[in-house]
Amino acid sequence: MELILKEDIIGLGYKNDIVNVKSGYGRNYLIPQGKAVIASPSARKVLAENMRQQAHKLAALKAAAEDKAKAFEGVELVIPAKVAVTGQLYGSVGASQVVEALAEKGIEVERKIVTMGEAKRLGDYEAVVHFHKEVEVVVPVKVVAENAPAPKAEAEAPAEAPVEEVEAKVEEAAEETAAAE
Repeated sequence: MELILKEDIIGLGYKNDIVNVKSGYGRNYLIPQGKAVIASPSARKVLAENMRQQAHKLAALKAAAEDKAKAFEGVELVIPAKVAVTGQLYGSVGASQVVEALAEKGIEVERKIVTMGEAKRLGDYEAVVHFHKEVEVVVPVKVVAENAPAPKAEAEAPAEAPVEEVEAKVEEAAEETAAAE
């Protein structure tokens, strides 16, 4: 089923895009919610005329999005989280925590324009801020232990070393048990 989107839907498309969706998704969700209309020949003509008339407005929107994106130059987020001994997080770090961390730095963005896979372990991740269909900013996110003093390479090495030592001892014990049998 071909539909014309009336608003941006992350993961599907942007306003005025013509997209193919399963008919159930279109009929039961997108059309009743007012997020899309059926892409009939007459609707396509109306869309083409509207796009022609609004070309300068769209250029202004893109320029505004690029200006917002400039505020993200050099931004790197460090998000502390509660961590188990194994490095596994209690819960996860997602887009809402990224939005909160950006707000602490004085950068306000809406939660719905930020995407990030769930971070369930310590490490480096990337969050993507979608300002416009042609303007996206990748923000590096570092998830650190809540009680860690600072995000340094030396601070991470001791946390990883005991896990590696335990794994090595487990392997040695398994080899000794296999040799004894």
